[in-house]
Amino acid sequence: MKLDVQPDAGLAAQRGAELIADAAEAAIAARGSFSIAASGGTDPWEMYRRLAWLEPDWERMQVLQVDERVAPDGDPDRNLTHLLQSLPAAARLRVRPMPVTDPDLDDAAREYAAALPPSIDLVHLGIGRDGHTASLIPGDPVLEIKDRRVALTEPYEGHSRMTLTYPELARAGRLLWLITGEDKREPLSRLMAEDPAIPAGRVQGNYSVVVADQAAAASL
Repeated sequence: MKLDVQPDAGLAAQRGAELIADAAEAAIAARGSFSIAASGGTDPWEMYRRLAWLEPDWERMQVLQVDERVAPDGDPDRNLTHLLQSLPAAARLRVRPMPVTDPDLDDAAREYAAALPPSIDLVHLGIGRDGHTASLIPGDPVLEIKDRRVALTEPYEGHSRMTLTYPELARAGRLLWLITGEDKREPLSRLMAEDPAIPAGRVQGNYSVVVADQAAAASL
């Protein structure tokens, strides 16, 4: 796991955007397409705005979701709401939302998984103060799922969630973690130590880069 420390959150967002743009350019040159899965949280909003400035080839990209709260369309708690606000119009057409408003969520999760590419080129992840990533929540049965690419969690902070599972994260081409803020020092330290006591510490990947600001990385 490579650590890339930037002076502040804005430059961390810029670096994350550059890494996504570089990965997209390489994949499109090699295969004609690029898939990315986007996480929620506040950290990535600026990263996706800056990615738009770099003008990637959105028409050859597929934007998936890492996780989503079970809530109505347009709800401010939905990751999708903020993702769409952060992306330009051309990119919004390439977003494939998790179907969390379907009446049969288990069936919806299976359908979403079935339509995923064999491996997602790049998965963006963050980390919570409790060490969760995606919607892999401490103590949730979803942590032990080995036979599904997408699964549902128990209620957490008011919402059940749909999320990519550990096996799906492990098959991704690369993982890009974006972690900023002083309140992320402890979870970042535990992530870098691959501490299995937190969900983020159990994530395995083919290639992982952690982009952090100085505030989060000060203790490393």
